[in-house]
Amino acid sequence: MGSQGGWGQSKEFLDLVKSIGEARSKSEEDRIILHEIETLKRRITEPDIPKRKMKEYIIRLVYVEMLGHDASFGYIHAVKMTHDDSLLLKRTGYLAVTLFLNEDHDLIILIVNTIQKDLKSDNFLMVCAALTAVCKLINEETIPAVLPQVVELLGHQKESVRKKAIMALHRFYQRSPSSVSHLVSNFRKLCDNDPGVMGATLCPLFDLITIDVSSYKDLVISFVSILKQVAERRLPKGYDYHQMPAPFIQIRLLKILALLGSGDKQASEQMYTVLGDIFRKCESSSNIGNAVLYECICCVSSIYSNPKLLNAAAEVTSRFLKSESHNLKYMGIDALGRLIRINPDIAEEHQLAVIDCLEDPDDTLKRKTFELLYKMTKSTNVEVIVDRMIDYMISISDNHYKTEIASRCVELAEQFAPSNQWFIQTMNKVFEHAGDLVNAKVAHNLMRLIAEGFGEEDESADSQLRSSAVESYLRIIGEPKLPSLFLQVICWVLGEYGTADGKFFAPYITGKLCDVGEAHSNDDTVKAYVVTAISKICAFEIAAGRKVELLPECQSLIDELSASHSTDLQQRAYELQAVLGLDAPAVESIMPSDASCEDIEVDKSLSFLNSFVQQSLERGARPYIPEDERSGMLNISNFRGQDQLEASTHALRFEAYELPKPPMATRTTPIMPTPSTDLVTVSDLSYPKEIPQAAPLPSIPDIVPTALGLKLRLDGVQKKWGRPTYSSPTPSSSTSASQKTVNGVQHHDGFETVSSQARDISYDSRRQKVEVSAEKQRLAASLFGGTSSKTEKKQLSTHKGTARGSPANIEKARPSTETTASSESAAEKAVPLPPQPPPDLLDLGEPTPGSTPLIDPFKQLEGLLGPTEGSSSISSDATVAAKPPDLMALFADTPSTGLSGNVITSDIYAADVKSRLPTTVNRNSHNGGTAVTHTTLVKKGPNPQDSLEKDSVARQMGVIPSGNNPNLFRDLLG
Repeated sequence: MGSQGGWGQSKEFLDLVKSIGEARSKSEEDRIILHEIETLKRRITEPDIPKRKMKEYIIRLVYVEMLGHDASFGYIHAVKMTHDDSLLLKRTGYLAVTLFLNEDHDLIILIVNTIQKDLKSDNFLMVCAALTAVCKLINEETIPAVLPQVVELLGHQKESVRKKAIMALHRFYQRSPSSVSHLVSNFRKLCDNDPGVMGATLCPLFDLITIDVSSYKDLVISFVSILKQVAERRLPKGYDYHQMPAPFIQIRLLKILALLGSGDKQASEQMYTVLGDIFRKCESSSNIGNAVLYECICCVSSIYSNPKLLNAAAEVTSRFLKSESHNLKYMGIDALGRLIRINPDIAEEHQLAVIDCLEDPDDTLKRKTFELLYKMTKSTNVEVIVDRMIDYMISISDNHYKTEIASRCVELAEQFAPSNQWFIQTMNKVFEHAGDLVNAKVAHNLMRLIAEGFGEEDESADSQLRSSAVESYLRIIGEPKLPSLFLQVICWVLGEYGTADGKFFAPYITGKLCDVGEAHSNDDTVKAYVVTAISKICAFEIAAGRKVELLPECQSLIDELSASHSTDLQQRAYELQAVLGLDAPAVESIMPSDASCEDIEVDKSLSFLNSFVQQSLERGARPYIPEDERSGMLNISNFRGQDQLEASTHALRFEAYELPKPPMATRTTPIMPTPSTDLVTVSDLSYPKEIPQAAPLPSIPDIVPTALGLKLRLDGVQKKWGRPTYSSPTPSSSTSASQKTVNGVQHHDGFETVSSQARDISYDSRRQKVEVSAEKQRLAASLFGGTSSKTEKKQLSTHKGTARGSPANIEKARPSTETTASSESAAEKAVPLPPQPPPDLLDLGEPTPGSTPLIDPFKQLEGLLGPTEGSSSISSDATVAAKPPDLMALFADTPSTGLSGNVITSDIYAADVKSRLPTTVNRNSHNGGTAVTHTTLVKKGPNPQDSLEKDSVARQMGVIPSGNNPNLFRDLLG
């Protein structure tokens, strides 16, 4: 080839091809290809590459892709080459693209326009290249873009273009039949002058005829005429292959005729003549001639049978079987299998040839021969065929084919068994050698066959079959490594018929079964069959009036299974023990002898419960209402379990939100002070119920801060952090008394909140039902730092010597001396109130720079610390003051009712107002008439008001330190 290279390629390319061919290992080949990939990546991106060089690079990319490596970096260059005007470059680009891309590749969209343009080209070679790309690359979505051009090319003057157009339409039909359904009539036109176009039309016609045979019956004459012309060598010599006239057209026509002549005598009679001519004239000296003869045999076996054609087919089949070629023998075995379905006597003439194929070392030929033997089995040759199949099954290691052979052996033994003994022995061999590969249905069929017998009226034959099975299984049961499925069959047969004929005694059978159970201790299924078989044997003995005594090994096995982790084995063991304690009539009704095949009658109406139902109705029970008659009633099946209901409540919900309720514009007027024993009776259903205690209202100076409007108006505003309800436009939101909490007890700075009184009624009724012991109350007080009930407070007040009946002298949760409380109250009342600025709605309680707080927040927080269990005995204020405040109690969850009473019940933003008010009411004044109202909130879940108030106090504590500031790190971290 010289330094210039052959075929216009460079020496570098030829060296690449040579080095790939001389590679001695896959690793060496991969190394060469990887080096070539790096070279192509570098060179293909160079600017101004000559077209001849680019064509060579694309061809080298084809080599890289064909050897299994990725050449995707060059796909776009192959697509660009399809756009070139040069025919050589365009065909090279189309060739590379059809090898690189599939129909769903993203680059296909870049080729559709080029294909459309090339399909309209005047150069038929470009049209052929485009049609070749269409068959490979056009998918279902792009078929409409090129379909009109392809249909126009069916009338092109060049036969190669028409042939490729037919092939393109066939490809369209395979990918999307609906897209070319209106063009099916074009396939029926077989009158093209070119045999190549006619041969290409046979392929889509074969697919159409396979789907709908009746629509093309009228074309039988045309197909026969074409086949006759081909067989008589009327086609040009260019269509001959190995001296056979157009063999591939003949094969396709024979396939089509086999479909059209199946079950149709009239259509078949039109084919007899041409088929006989093919048998006589076809040469069998070449493989292609034998292929035509084989297809002719297949056609004869499919159409309406003709004796002369069958004899001719049998003669050709005999030549195939006597050939030395394994391929021809394989064809002969397959052809013989087709012919014996029409005439079984044909196989008798070829027995020796079939036996030779069974002994052939070619495994494929041997398997095909066994398929033939399976088809030609009858009662006279079943023993030989099944024995051969079992021997072959033992010799192979292919589990899939071994399973198939085993199932065929079982089927043949069931259909053509000459004797019971042979049947049992054959089944034992199959189970023993095939093992667990045998389908479970085979074992069930065998047990059913032994139980039912052969379906004849002769009971003695069935008894003999069962006796033979029992004897053979008792001989086999001691062998090691028996398959689990086979052991299940053995245990079932011994349990059902082990003692039926009286040859073997029950202890002997049960001993054998116990040995099986002990030998297979890890197989629960086998042990279950063992226990059930022992139960059947014991039941049959008890029903016969004989005494049953379990062997020691059987008793130990039952005891072991009674404590098994398997509930199934436990139940079977307990059932066996229960059967042993029953009398003969009961056992006979529970386990009748040889009743495995009796039909079980199911009483769907449950008539045996009629007497019970009648008695219940007489006693006043409700009558049952059928489900179809429950119109307008709830369907029980619609109810779900509580777990499912809870799970569904947490799932995503797609219902629309409710529209917001319009705010109620109510103007409230200040409520005048009333005596301490009076209650305000306005209901507020927006809050839970509380238990009120009578308390006197504060004096007018205490009401001034609230009257000045320092609280936000929340009328009609939805609570975003609580339950999805709206705050009620009651005086509690704007003019209600400002509340403070000291030691878990609420103190009202203004008027009594109306909602607390309406809440007390229902909770009082509930609380009377639940009595909490004093010990629990003291434990709650010690754990949560506050009083837990009125009983605790009464005990504290008794120790302090205060009067119980006076509302003005109710004992606080935090103990203090009367002198200290009175002096603090008088001092704080004497402080004049500063002028209040206009209300700021954005003020959330954080102090502004430079402002001075009215009170020390830490002094206010001191009141939140409740007494411990031993606080009643402490009388010194210095001792109480020395105890550091528990700041973590601010963030702790509020205890439930009955454990503690320190529940905050103010409004959401009340913490801000309370931080600005004097602490007059935080101490109980024994002389001023101001009292403390102790309320208990019935809570369900966390209260957002409590959290916000605690958070506000905590933020104030961090922003406004004081001189008495405690050690926060010590209090928080211990």
